[in-house]
Amino acid sequence: MTNRHRRPAPRPPAGTPAPAELANRARASLADEVRLTRWAARCLGADEESGPGATGTLPSDAVERAAAELALTPGQIRAAWDRARLAGLVEVHGTSARPGWRLRAWDSDDAAVLRGWVALFDAWSLIHPAPADVARAAVAEVVEAMPQLLSLLQLSAGPVTVPALLDLLGQRVAELRDERCEVPYESAEDHGPAPDSATLSRLLRWALGALAAAGALTLGPARATLTPLGSWAVWVKLEQICVAAQSPAGNIEQNAANMLLGCARLTPGPARAEYRAWLAARPVGSAITELLQAARGEDALLRGLAFEALRVVGAPAEPEVRAAAEEPALRPYALLWLAEHDGADPEEAQEVLTREETTWLWVDTAAAVADHGENDLLVRHLDSAVRTTVPHLLEEVRAINHPRTVQVLVALAAAHPDPALAKAVRRAAFQLHTGGG
Repeated sequence: MTNRHRRPAPRPPAGTPAPAELANRARASLADEVRLTRWAARCLGADEESGPGATGTLPSDAVERAAAELALTPGQIRAAWDRARLAGLVEVHGTSARPGWRLRAWDSDDAAVLRGWVALFDAWSLIHPAPADVARAAVAEVVEAMPQLLSLLQLSAGPVTVPALLDLLGQRVAELRDERCEVPYESAEDHGPAPDSATLSRLLRWALGALAAAGALTLGPARATLTPLGSWAVWVKLEQICVAAQSPAGNIEQNAANMLLGCARLTPGPARAEYRAWLAARPVGSAITELLQAARGEDALLRGLAFEALRVVGAPAEPEVRAAAEEPALRPYALLWLAEHDGADPEEAQEVLTREETTWLWVDTAAAVADHGENDLLVRHLDSAVRTTVPHLLEEVRAINHPRTVQVLVALAAAHPDPALAKAVRRAAFQLHTGGG
């Protein structure tokens, strides 16, 4: 693609504050959440009955205690707790709460603060429950349509009236429904009747209220205005989308699996930029679901890449990743993700895995190399295994029942330049294939 065909990246909003000032605005926006998280770290231990429940919500007695000590109302405490979790300030593990790594860096790391605020911004639809009597399909359509409304607010550089936003919302929802009609095997009944104007108006009020609670906009009489933080965040996402649209692979329009494969040959920096652009173009909840679905497939390369993309998602992905740790095929990847999310150094995160999980991950990675790499990579992968002898490694590999073990051993035997070692590996593959001892 030549430069003359490239879509120009959007300019930063006029008067955009410097990163340090934006970080301080984010700190101010989340001041109550930080106070509550630090209070929880002091007062709510793993063995206390007043600690968070299994769902991560604060029980009534803890809410009352926090409200009294922090001079906030119970409603403000509950809302601040939810926002703190979404921003990655507090993490709930079983019945205990502890500060997230982001809180530990809160006063000294502007980038960590901005990432925390953006995580909250990305998860705006989770801040307040949508109207319970509105069809979930209609809610999902409004969530999917909101980036266009945010773009209008950003480009307007000032207040936009609610009627104008409602008109754009109706147009965008209608476009989404038209696009779905072009998908085979999908009928209008799958999504229910189109929401009427009154329903769209209620959902717009809900969406604007949630974005205001995140600190992304302010609400006036029948109008909405992006805050400097909100304007900056929308600009960043528009820039990511434009950069991705210029890439030859066109990853932004791909499903998760194809996007990941398109990033497979990129170095870590450009790959993360592609992940960010792809994520910016879709609701965070559906993006997480799609990435995990790609990880559940047969392609081991996609498993590793999906969790790399989930590292870019950050805190909003934690509940789904924690649930994925219960799935054997995803467990090693999920445990490493969670350890790093909790602040562990990537080199030390391996310690959270059992010997069997480490071996399973080694075989899965070898399968990815065998399918997508070169012979020398596969040989180096064998050398990277932390074991005393190859026979010992083969014993452990045979014991874990990875579905690709035989194929991995056959590929390794074919690639290895040492005839004696290749013969031992080939024999192990044969014995596994025939069920021999």
